[in-house]
Amino acid sequence: MMNILLTNDDGIHAKGLEALYSRFSEDHSVTVIAPDRERSACGHGITLHEPLRSTDITLNNGIHGHAVNGTPVDCIKLAILEIFDGKPDLVISGINPGANTGVNINYSGTAAAAREAALYKIPAIAVSISSKNPGNYNDASVFTLRLAETVLSRGLPSGTILNVNIPDMAFTRIKGIKITRQYTSFPHEYIEKKDDPRERPYYWYGYEMHTPLSNSNYDEVILNDDFISITPIKCDMTDYGMVKELSEWNIFTGFEN
Repeated sequence: MMNILLTNDDGIHAKGLEALYSRFSEDHSVTVIAPDRERSACGHGITLHEPLRSTDITLNNGIHGHAVNGTPVDCIKLAILEIFDGKPDLVISGINPGANTGVNINYSGTAAAAREAALYKIPAIAVSISSKNPGNYNDASVFTLRLAETVLSRGLPSGTILNVNIPDMAFTRIKGIKITRQYTSFPHEYIEKKDDPRERPYYWYGYEMHTPLSNSNYDEVILNDDFISITPIKCDMTDYGMVKELSEWNIFTGFEN
């Protein structure tokens, strides 16, 4: 039996979290510690200028959990440093409605929670489903359970998480599973400027993703082709190829004592 910590960035009442709990709690010990409201696109932010509060709640479906007035990363820190008895065997963040692929991984609270767990040397998986209004949470949770059990038996390198994106369709229609790389092309961004009823300007951010090459192994391409995309993501952001080149720049020439 595994000790599982579940969190997300959509809030403790999210359907994706409920689907994971229902599936994992059949055979494993599950603890839910999640934001008390939606915290999408908050990235790896933490709360520093106000106190964190955790409220024990029981949801309508009988799920007991801890609702935290902070970010997904706050939830992981509070879980490990205060609430959880020791460390969980595995952290799962999700299931997020809407894909977390490409550059969006950098902004994703779903992925950030998993990365934070990896910093504590806990295996972690971030899970998303391709639709904003998913109809196949159940099938996605079945696959997540299978993947989680495999991760626990095989292990992950320290500081590496799995970022998983699942097509929103019945599992029998999914073409398969592919190990992918993150698509890093930056989107086309724009700002819509409008006036409110009091004629004060306000701004609304928007973007359009570029379409990657159809024959590539990028996460977005694979997901759009009805495959499950699994991308290993590292916490260590060092560009090792640049280390040697930087040492040859003679940056400190003229600054020697």
